[in-house]
Amino acid sequence: MTGIIILAAGSSSRLGQPKQNLVYQGETLLQRSVRSALATGCHPVVVMLGANADVIKPTIEKFPVYIIYNENWKDGMSSSIHLGINELQKKNAQISGVILMLCDQPFVDARLLNQLVQEKSQKSITACAYNSGIGPPVFFDAYYFPELLLLKGNEGAKNLILKHGDHVTTIPFPSGGIDVDTVEDFENLVSNSDNPGSPL
Repeated sequence: MTGIIILAAGSSSRLGQPKQNLVYQGETLLQRSVRSALATGCHPVVVMLGANADVIKPTIEKFPVYIIYNENWKDGMSSSIHLGINELQKKNAQISGVILMLCDQPFVDARLLNQLVQEKSQKSITACAYNSGIGPPVFFDAYYFPELLLLKGNEGAKNLILKHGDHVTTIPFPSGGIDVDTVEDFENLVSNSDNPGSPL
């Protein structure tokens, strides 16, 4: 069984407000991520919260996910990955892999996430290809859990992907580069979606 960890513990410092709670097409960005994860059938789905958890948690409490508070969120993304992996293994000792996804990529859907899982093989990593590079969401076989638990600081999983390039499969995700870090990013997202001629 593949689990999913939604990384949503950051403070959104560049935005000035919790990006997790920005409303896009009738749902918050985090709610969209949670719905996409749950629609895959992957289990368990773990949501990592940290900064602003008190105003974010109520927006997703109705969903059948495990909400974990990372009190060390200031230590960077690696701390959330550590907690998330440990939680998956507690919930299911036979967990065979994990998808790491962010809360601010509004065009991630269940089809894409399932494609990551379908492309998996033993000791495999499946990442998304966009902006002339690779990035999240990304699937890791459980073989890589020990290395994921060794990540430090704000180090995400990208270095691990580069290290094991021979085992990496990529799938195209042209909209993967559209995320929300600033007010301008969000305004562009909304305006492009409202424009019938938009490539989005």
